[in-house]
Amino acid sequence: MTLPEKVDAVNQVFAELDSRIATFQSHTGLHCQFGCGKCCFKPDIEASVLEFLPFALYLHQQKFATQWLEQLVKKNDPNCLILNPTQAGVGLCSQYKHRGLICRLFGYSARTNKYGRKELVTCAIIKSEQTAAYEAAATQIDAGLDIPVMNQVYMQLHAIDFELAQKFYPINQAIRHAIETVLQYYAYRD
Repeated sequence: MTLPEKVDAVNQVFAELDSRIATFQSHTGLHCQFGCGKCCFKPDIEASVLEFLPFALYLHQQKFATQWLEQLVKKNDPNCLILNPTQAGVGLCSQYKHRGLICRLFGYSARTNKYGRKELVTCAIIKSEQTAAYEAAATQIDAGLDIPVMNQVYMQLHAIDFELAQKFYPINQAIRHAIETVLQYYAYRD
């Protein structure tokens, strides 16, 4: 599979996931608080190279890959370089379309517990400030409401490229490796 084909495959996984999450949010009423982004400031967020390959290809196509790579090499902050705390809106992601998989999943996905039951994975703010909707969502999940299951989505990425999906890095390193992968791929093709 070529790099552009991998990017297309990742984008297909993301599009299906985003659609399922939108449906889940519509059925449950759960939502992020306007302007929150608290989860974005967690210093130990990790990602795989593959989930940022679409962003890296986009940067290459827009002629910004080298500039971003230089910023990532210089940056000594554990917070995601895509994060923009001054941005107004629902979230603080300056590249929302190209956000990582954990950024898509957190809040509106499930993990499977040791009994095979799906458990909603969401933030403390949603649990405490939307308690009734959170509890209703948990009941709906038990009754069969469709919700993406984290490990299943990660396995979809493994099926695209096991090498680029298996290892997790701090988020800025994952973005950096994705850009380096794209630049290396196109070094002799452009």
